[in-house]
Amino acid sequence: MSSSSLQLLLITLTTSLLLSNATNDHPNKNLPSSMDRIELETLFKIMETLSSDQDWRVSYPNPCQPGSSWPGIECKYTPMDNHFHVTRLDFGTPPNPSCKNTAKFPSEIFQLPHLESIFVFQCFTEAPTRISVPPNKPLMSRLQQLSFRSNSALIGTIPPQISSLKSLQILTLSQNKLTGEIPVEIFSLSSLVHLDLSYNLLSGAIPLEVGNVRSLVGLDLSYNRLMGQIPSAIGELRILQKLDLSSNSLTGSVPESIQHLQSLVFLALSNNNLRGSFPRGLTGLQNLQYFLMDDNPMFVPLPEELGRLKKLQELRLANSGYSGTIPPSYSQLTNLSTLSLQNNRLSGQIPVGLANLSHIYHLNLSRNFLDGVVPFNSSFLKRLGKNLDLSGNLRLCLSPSAGNSVNVGVGVCGSSKTSSLITPVRKSEAPLKCSILFIVNIALVILTLVYTSFCG
Repeated sequence: MSSSSLQLLLITLTTSLLLSNATNDHPNKNLPSSMDRIELETLFKIMETLSSDQDWRVSYPNPCQPGSSWPGIECKYTPMDNHFHVTRLDFGTPPNPSCKNTAKFPSEIFQLPHLESIFVFQCFTEAPTRISVPPNKPLMSRLQQLSFRSNSALIGTIPPQISSLKSLQILTLSQNKLTGEIPVEIFSLSSLVHLDLSYNLLSGAIPLEVGNVRSLVGLDLSYNRLMGQIPSAIGELRILQKLDLSSNSLTGSVPESIQHLQSLVFLALSNNNLRGSFPRGLTGLQNLQYFLMDDNPMFVPLPEELGRLKKLQELRLANSGYSGTIPPSYSQLTNLSTLSLQNNRLSGQIPVGLANLSHIYHLNLSRNFLDGVVPFNSSFLKRLGKNLDLSGNLRLCLSPSAGNSVNVGVGVCGSSKTSSLITPVRKSEAPLKCSILFIVNIALVILTLVYTSFCG
């Protein structure tokens, strides 16, 4: 080996040793350390409370380290303290950790200082458990999303202490078995964007304070046992896009203040005890696409104003005692895909313009008192097929040209099979039929008298 080659080798070895010593002297210079010890212990307690998939302490001693993190967890590295912190947890469905039969609500989630989101789905299904918040401890949580959904064993009331989660934006507690009244304190969460308490056993009235959460975009209180009137304060939620109060026991009329919800896209009030006239300013809801209000004892004429809501795609007003004719203005709802008016007291003819609704695919006008000739041609009837129901309107019939297209629950005008039920009686024919019946009845009486006299 030449002297120059030997010198080059010595230089290379020396450089490697120097770099090695520098790395050992500063082990954390380029690589972040693991989690904070207290935060790590809190995380293990949560896992042991919920899941028994494996021994989490043994399998994942450093759950946030890249390459060794467990499913259902997200972490972020903070340079300020040189630690990883848990920011999101998911439980209940694969690939996330499943929950054991004895799983309990983990109150420790409120002690993870950097946790932003937790989602628990179909986790508490066996052992009854309640939402619990650590007593007498200020919540320093950064939680923005809290979602416990489809937990059939999650019972009890919603603790008012949840209002201490000042960063909360999304609160979802749907499809559980929660009881009691909605805590007023929830409506002090000024950052709340979406509140979903649907499919529970909540009772009492909708709190008047609901109007305080001006940031709300979605409010779903459907499928509970709520009573009383819809508070007029609901009109304060000026950026609300979804309002679902269906399937409760709400009474009274729809408040006039609802006209202020001009950002509303989805409005569901079905299956309550609402009655009376619609708000006069209903036409202000120009962004409304879905209006579901079937199964209410309204007993008023169909509001003509609904025909001015040009963006409507679904209009459901079935089984509510509506009377009068179907307003011709409904023919102007060119975006309509579903119109359900069945089981009311509607009379008169079907507006001809409904045949021009090119987007409609579901039309139900059954079980009313409609009459006349159905104004739909064969191509319209074939396009809707089984999604068109006109049955139960005894004085309604199809034109002969469209009669053989599809079965929509009515017969062809003038056919022998259906004329006694469907063909309207002309005024000129009514006296003739009455005269014939009178003569037949007289003849039967005379024959009876003659037969009695002869046999006597």
